[in-house]
Amino acid sequence: MVRRICSVCGGAFILAEAGVLTHKKAATHWMLCEKLAREYPDTEVDRESIFVKDGHVYTSAGITSGMDLTLALIEEDLGKAFALKIARVMVLFLKRPGNQAQYSVLLQSQETGHEPIRKAVEWIQNNICEEITIEKLAEYCLMSPRNFARVFAREMDITPMKYVEKLRIETAGRYLTETHFTMDEIARLCGFKNSINMNRMFLHAFQITPSQYRGRFRSSFH
Repeated sequence: MVRRICSVCGGAFILAEAGVLTHKKAATHWMLCEKLAREYPDTEVDRESIFVKDGHVYTSAGITSGMDLTLALIEEDLGKAFALKIARVMVLFLKRPGNQAQYSVLLQSQETGHEPIRKAVEWIQNNICEEITIEKLAEYCLMSPRNFARVFAREMDITPMKYVEKLRIETAGRYLTETHFTMDEIARLCGFKNSINMNRMFLHAFQITPSQYRGRFRSSFH
């Protein structure tokens, strides 16, 4: 058996056809996830992560996530310092966590053509630091809370509060990598109230702390 076998993007289909992904967790480009799950039901498709390790098998999402996977492999073999050196030469971040979502909620929000939901999403983005409830959003859209939650989930394929949570994490990620704000400042700007809550959300989403996220993601130019 080979020590490691890897795929990038649609290459996961080759591994699946060869039986390598049977009863294993795998990633592929988000546009291909449903197809992979349908054609190879014995493979557990991870629809979120940019790359996945299951035993000696590594699979990644789109082309650029293959670079993240490559840096992860270098770090496994030669250590973080050497991987960081390679990342700087290639002008890459070291390194996006493998379980970072490949599909931004900000991109997702552009897909709905439903005007009240579009307005609600815009309001959330502009008021992410505030306390946000379904009742407040529904009132803003002149809808009942129950109907608003139902229509939002239908249009966005995510519940309103889950969208808020993901947007807060995504926004915090940008502050962590693009600014020198403290953890408490970022937590307040993103609506987490305090750094303890932000820390808990990052651990749940990425299995790393905001400080670790900043260390891995921040460009060498900062």
